[in-house]
Amino acid sequence: MPRRQSIARRCLAFSGLFEAEVLIELMLRHWNHPYADSKEFRANLLEGACSVLQASVAGQGLLEGISPEDVNFIAAAWYAEWNTLENSSEPSQELRRAWLDNVRRSVPSCFCPPDLLGG
Repeated sequence: MPRRQSIARRCLAFSGLFEAEVLIELMLRHWNHPYADSKEFRANLLEGACSVLQASVAGQGLLEGISPEDVNFIAAAWYAEWNTLENSSEPSQELRRAWLDNVRRSVPSCFCPPDLLGG
């Protein structure tokens, strides 16, 4: 029986598609990120998500409670923004943290091992 490709590897392949750009924009707008209108910010967040997925494919554990191979695109984008804020002291930090909370609360299934979802 062939081994299934990891979620992180499939999401990394997805990240090169136009649809990944659309998803980033929708995530930013739907959950009211203060930089949703910034094309440069969106591009940087997509790049950050790709870096998280590349690290996950390489076996690096970044998100607590999720094995590297189970990191999905939304969790990767969330982690990229979270990691940026950990090293920042800019004025919009509070609004950006609210965005992180909104994403995590709205789609909690993206932040747990997929085998817990029963599917």
